Amino acid sequence: QLQASGGGLVQAGDSLRLSCVLSGRPAMRYAMGWFRQAPGKEREFVAAIFSTGTAATYAESVKGRFTISNAKNTVYLQMSSLRPEDTAVYYCASDPSVIRSNLASRAAYSYWGQGTLVTVSS
Repeated sequence: QLQASGGGLVQAGDSLRLSCVLSGRPAMRYAMGWFRQAPGKEREFVAAIFSTGTAATYAESVKGRFTISNAKNTVYLQMSSLRPEDTAVYYCASDPSVIRSNLASRAAYSYWGQGTLVTVSS
């Protein structure tokens, strides 16, 4: 199971940190990713990383502003310089079968958390 938390209402330029805990008995190596879905839009990739802490990957729209990291069974998304267009429900996802070439692929992830809402006001 994946449990995401940390969403909230912030102003443009503020920072926020999301957390996602993977419970149960995860595989030795797995990928954990963050995706987001704004109202009326498709769910899109934000960032992902392997449980080994390697291959941190970001969407172009968040590079330089968001940082993904992990510790034990938890993945974090530190979001800085937030913009109104970052407003969305943020979902964490995990899968032991993801490889480097499909880290950013929504279809590659089998396990999803419930989402946490981030609202950025202008």
